[in-house]
Formats: sequence, C-alpha cells, structure tokens
Amino acid sequence: MTGKPHTQGSKRRARARPRVLIDDASRDGRIDIDGMLDDRGTEIIVCCGSGGVGKTTTAAALALRAAEQGRKVCVLTIDPARRLAQSMGLTELDNSPRPVQGVEGDGSLDAMMLDMKRTFDEVVEAHASPEKAAQILSNPFYVALSSSFAGTQEYMAMEKLGQLHSEAVADDASSRRWDLIVVDTPPSRSALDFLDAPERLSSLLDGRFIKLLMAPAKGPARLLSAGLGIVTSALNKVLGAQFLTDLQTFIAAFDTLFGGFRQRAEATYALLQAPETAFLVVAAPERAAMREAAYFVERLAGEKMPLSGLVVNRVHDDDSSGITAAAAESAAARLRDGDDADQKTADLLTVRAERLRVGAREGRQRRGFTSAHPSVPTVSVAALSGDVHDLAALREIGRLLAG
Repeated sequence: MTGKPHTQGSKRRARARPRVLIDDASRDGRIDIDGMLDDRGTEIIVCCGSGGVGKTTTAAALALRAAEQGRKVCVLTIDPARRLAQSMGLTELDNSPRPVQGVEGDGSLDAMMLDMKRTFDEVVEAHASPEKAAQILSNPFYVALSSSFAGTQEYMAMEKLGQLHSEAVADDASSRRWDLIVVDTPPSRSALDFLDAPERLSSLLDGRFIKLLMAPAKGPARLLSAGLGIVTSALNKVLGAQFLTDLQTFIAAFDTLFGGFRQRAEATYALLQAPETAFLVVAAPERAAMREAAYFVERLAGEKMPLSGLVVNRVHDDDSSGITAAAAESAAARLRDGDDADQKTADLLTVRAERLRVGAREGRQRRGFTSAHPSVPTVSVAALSGDVHDLAALREIGRLLAG
C-alpha cells in the first residue's frame, strides 16, 4: 500500500519545501470554495489546524453551503464546546448522524460528534466474537485506553471517517446516503496528530515490552524468563499485580483485533491521500497560528496529502477606509476638547485606529505566509460582530468563504 502511518522517515521529509497538490481549486491565488464543493469528485474535506482558530465553524459552514448546493453531506466534528449542535439547531450531537432541519435547496445535511469510546466499542463489537468482545469491553485496561490514552481520539477520528466513507460508497452513486463528508479534526496541540495516531497506538500494542509480557516461556524465551520475572516483580510493586494482570488479559484478548486496526488505519490513510480528498488548513491571522499553519502545509506536502489551501478566519481590514491608524489617532486628539458629539467621534476614531493597527499586523502575517508559500491559495474570512449560533450565521460564513 502506498500510504502508511507516519514514521520517522516521513518526519524528515516533512521539513522539505511543500509540494502542494492543487488542481483547479484556485483562481488568482484564492481558493475556489464553490468549485470545490460543487465538484462531485470531491468526497472528503478535512479541516485541520491548531486549536481555537475556527475549524469547527469552518467545517459546519462548508457542510451547510455544500448541502444547499445540492450535495448530500455529513459533517463529523470533534468539539468539546458543543457549539456545532447549537448552531445547527440540534439539541445534541453524538456518535450517530442526525439530520439538520432548515437546509435550503435539494441537498441534505447530517451532523455528528465523535464519541471516541463509543467508536472504539463499535470496532471491538464489529470485529470480535460476542464472548471476546465482552471480555475486552469489561477489561479495566481497555476502559482506560479507550477513554483517555493519548492519541485515541485522533485514531478513532480516522476509524469513524473510514466507517462513514464505507457507508457512503456502499451503494451506487445515485442512492448514496452521502456524497460528501466534511471532517473537523481533533483540537490537537501537536499539528496533524491524527496522522500520527495509528502509529502511536500500534507502537503501544505492538511494543517489545508487550511482546515480552505475552511471550510463552518456551525455547529461547526461557532465557528471558528470569530477567523478565525481575522486571515484572518490580512493576508489581509500583503498579500493582492487578494492573499487569489486566494488561496481559487485555493484550491476549485484543491480539485477534490488532491486525485489523493496522489495516484499517492504512486504508484510511490511503483514503486521505486520494484525489477525492481535499485538505483545508484553517488559521487565525496571528503569529503563532500562522506559524502552525505553515507547519501544517509543509507536513501535508511531506505526507503527499491533497492540499486545497489556507482559510484565515476572523480577519480585520487594514486599509478599507483609506485612513491610517496614525491619522485616526491624530484626529481623535484634536476632537478631545470639543463638545459631547466631538468626544463621541473621538472615541470612535480611537477604536478605528486600534482596529487599523490590528488589521495592519494581521496583514503582515498573511503576506508573510503568502511570501513563503506562494503556491498555496488562501481565503480570508472577515471577523463577525457576534458569535455563530444559527444556520443564518453559518450561511454568512459560507458566503464569505466563497468570496
């Protein structure tokens, strides 16, 4: 298989200049959002970026706009704040797709939120006998692993994407439940953790120490039994005998599923590299976020993922009024000693001066990114005056995304 989970070698490749896989998704350096959404060859859109830059809102707005262009869309989010449910008029989101009411046009929109433990449970139940599944699901080590182990959420996001895509393509094109899946990736501190997660989880379950714990004391393994006994005895004192017993029981029960996990991870990884997938890097116009965005772009290029461009959210204009920040502040100073009307005007000019300074700073950050990555199309989304809390606000963001 061409694609495989991330390795140390691909980490080295990621530092090279990005090879951006862009076809007709841009015009004049700007992402052609409507062209991408209308293209039936686009089956998966992945919104990735650092935390707090608006990935969830971007994913929801893209999904709604695609649905109102006639696509059958499912949006998968990983959002602890649960904002997506509120903005789409749903009382709750869970691991099952729920239809969104109020979509205009002939398309449809389903929304869901990843429940990583429930997804892990579903995988176990689908690929193990009822007896083996019950043994795994009740194991304390499995409960801890499926609920809180670092990387489990990212891995399960890939599992759920694979499940949704399999369901989407199960029937012929005319009767598919969905023809577009929009994915909001986990809010990871480390860029693109969801690409690394399969390898990390596989390393845990396929590690040398785990193999030693499970190795039968036969043949050459007898030579290791004395040393392993010392290690096990020491761990018993630190972790408790029950922990190691639970771990050994879990690995023994889980062994039949392990190969399937790796195969599905590789299949989903290959799916992410396919021409039917489009990656959008989402950022805010701030130094740290734009630095992360540059890392995402280079990492996607290193992994040969199809990048469609960069979305910069919550942008402030820096020159739309034709006045500079210094001029606005100077005018405000001259009006400070005037009447009440002048005082109010001075206050507005001061606010405008600060906004212009912010816009100029953001503009420098965006131009710096474009200078370093001239082949990456971008789109800037203006900052809204209020929060996104309904479909109307999502439509407005979709309109801004489409330019």
